[in-house]
This record gives sequence, C-alpha cells and structure tokens, in this order.
Amino acid sequence: MTRATVTGGSGPHAGQRLVATGPAPEAAAGALILVHGRGADAPGILGLALHVAGPDIACLAPQAAGQTWYPHRFLEPTSRNEPYLSSALSVLDDLVSGLISAGLPAERIAILGFSQGACLALEFAARRNAPLGGIIALSGGLIGDSVPVRDTPPVLAGMPVLLGCAARDGHIPLQRVRESSEAFRRMGAEVTERIYEGSDHGVNQDEMTLAKAMLARMAGHA
Repeated sequence: MTRATVTGGSGPHAGQRLVATGPAPEAAAGALILVHGRGADAPGILGLALHVAGPDIACLAPQAAGQTWYPHRFLEPTSRNEPYLSSALSVLDDLVSGLISAGLPAERIAILGFSQGACLALEFAARRNAPLGGIIALSGGLIGDSVPVRDTPPVLAGMPVLLGCAARDGHIPLQRVRESSEAFRRMGAEVTERIYEGSDHGVNQDEMTLAKAMLARMAGHA
C-alpha cells in the first residue's frame, strides 16, 4: 500500500508530496529514498522499488516542485541552480535525519536516483561527508561546472556507490561519470561503475540487478 505525506526541508521543494511504500521505518531492515528525474514524479520512481528493494525495506520518494529539482543543466555553476538545488538537498537531508530518528542507522539507508535525481543523490552524498548504506546513481554525475581534483580524507570509507550510464547518453557526458566515480573513490567509497554501449537514457536490467544486490547486503540478507 502506498502512503502519502509531505516533504520537509526548506525552500521551494518543502511541503511537496512524499509517497512511501513498504514497512514503516521503525519496523524496517533498511530504507531506500528514490529521487525522480526532470519532468517525472514521485509515484513513477517509487515503482522502481518493486524491482530492487526487498519487502522489509521502507521506500520513500519525494516530489520536486514543478517536477524539476533545479532549473538548469547539472553542468552549470551551482549558483545558477539556486535556491532550488539547496532546497532539494535539504529535502534529502530531512528524510535521512527522519529515518535515523526513527531508529535506522545511517548504514541502513540508501538513496537511488535517476538522471537529475541521480545527480542530486551523488551531490548530497559528497556534501554529507559521512557514509550511508549506499548510493545508486543511474545516469548522473556530480553537480557543477567542474569536479575539483584534490586530496580528500576517506570520509565515505566503505560506502557502496553504483554509477551506471550509457556511453553516449545525450544528457550525461561520459567524462563527468568518470570524474564522479574517481571523486567518490578518493573519499573512500567502494565504487562500481558500469558504462553501457549505446545512447539509452534509462534504467536497464543489469543496473537493477546490481542495485538489488546492494540493497540486500545493506539490509543484512547477503
């Protein structure tokens, strides 16, 4: 059964629809936050949970105001996407904080995003500076006009990160995927990068299989 409440956080994305399925966080083995792409919606991305999350995982999907988390391309300077970007990140922070308050440790909380949602999930994890149970970024990369190369403490040590993208995705440059993978490796994350032949901007079976295995391990089933 799908339940609906509203998002927390601040700015334009606060007070939007939040849909959930699966057990309540208090009774769950883990939680998965699903973040939709540009022009999509929360119920749509929540449907992906049926293919990747076990029945003991609480699944939550927030809705972006106007179905868009930030107005410009993710490759633009971050300032161009404000205040929407900060608002979107605050929604994710509020969800993670709420799940931890409900009794789930951070290592049992994962975030899955597609396209714009994948970019947002990666950006949130990189800025958080503390590991979660996993990040599943399908067709996305870190946000901004560049990804700085610098020595970084292993603040995300052991956190699994999956980046999957088509080699010729018209929205996501392959170089940004590579740069994002390397940035997370420098932060200590255990990165799995999958680049697929073709130009499809979507989710494939291999990505779902990898995501399902990651979430099963997170929930203690593997």
